[in-house]
Formats: sequence, C-alpha cells, structure tokens
Amino acid sequence: MSEDHGHDHAEIGPEDEHPGLQWDVSLSERAKRSLAMHELLIEKGVVTNEEVETASNNLRRRTPADGAKVVAKAWVDPEFKQRLLDDARAAVYELGYSLAHDAELSVVENTEDVHHVVVCTLCSCYPSSLLGPPPDWYKSFAYRQRTVIEPRSVMREFGLELSQDIQVRVVDSSADQRYLVLPERPAGTDGLTEEQLADLVTRDSMIGVTNPLSPEGAPIS
Repeated sequence: MSEDHGHDHAEIGPEDEHPGLQWDVSLSERAKRSLAMHELLIEKGVVTNEEVETASNNLRRRTPADGAKVVAKAWVDPEFKQRLLDDARAAVYELGYSLAHDAELSVVENTEDVHHVVVCTLCSCYPSSLLGPPPDWYKSFAYRQRTVIEPRSVMREFGLELSQDIQVRVVDSSADQRYLVLPERPAGTDGLTEEQLADLVTRDSMIGVTNPLSPEGAPIS
C-alpha cells in the first residue's frame, strides 16, 4: 500500500483472509460501467438503493432447481406443457415464478428429432428468474462464438454426443428474448414422482448443452 488510509492492514492474518478481499485491485471496465450506471440511476431517482438490493437478493435466491420444477411439471402435465410452450411467462406464473425482466420468454422443446441449445452471442442474456445467475462459461467469448459455428463440438465437450439424425437448432437469446430448453424426458422414468423427476433436470440440460440425468445417475434424495 502506498498510502495510509487510517487503518493497519497488517493486522489481518491468514485466518481472516477472504477470496473476495483484495487490496489495491482496480475494478474492470465492465464493473466500472455497472457501478456508474447504478449510481446514476439512484441519483436521478429512477430506483432506490433498497430496490436494487432487493432485486439483487431475489436473483441470488433463484437457482436451477426453480427451472427444474417447471420442466418436471411439463413432463407430467400435458396441458401445462402446452401452456408453457404457448405462453411461457403466464405458465411459470402459475407455479409462482414471475420474470424479473421485460424480455419475452420462450420455451423450446427437445424431442427425439430436434435438439435445441441456447446461446447469447452478444453478451449473456439468460432466464435468470428461473435458473439463477448464468455460469461463467455461458458468458465466455469462446462459448458465444463456437456454439453458433460448431454446436455439436461444444456439446461434445460437455459430454453430449448426438446422433447425426438429430437436427440441432441454436437459439440466440437477447435483451428482448430469452430461451429455456424443455429437455426430453429420460426413458425409464414412468414411475417417478414430479419431485424425483425434478432431480434429473440440470441447469446445463435447460441450456441444451447436455441431456437430463438418467434415473441411475440422479442424486439420492
């Protein structure tokens, strides 16, 4: 430290260190822009700091388990599944989920003939209200570029090898349109409850880079 800020950092020992605590590490340009926008919106009275904090906390509470419940419901309820495909926003609201963004939500169904995979080529648009924050790899330039050009190769790196008979469709999320994949229900799951089915649904299967777990590979409840 080149300046004295009135407190002694030397008092912090190894037991007090935290991975998020880094002295003299400057913010990235993206972080600086986000902070400036945050401060400007509050200054102009568009939002309050409490509203921003509430929205942030609500987002952190969302996890892929929320989206998995939607998928499991669609697997066991054909009428709900059709409503989900026709009007996803209204359908997820039936289960108590309201979308935190104004973008449209479309649910695309994987079948034995067609497999969808989601990407956001411009940034990292993502159905966070159902899946929580996007993973780092989804935001990476490599994923955003390669998925459009060579989706089968990308999925292969996630462990998914698709038959050449299956058509692969890449859907591009945007600020106006978000996508959620409805994976194909795994074979051998006829006797499972809705809760057990939800355990088979992973975040990556709702993005489309993998399929759901098989009953044998599901976590033990």
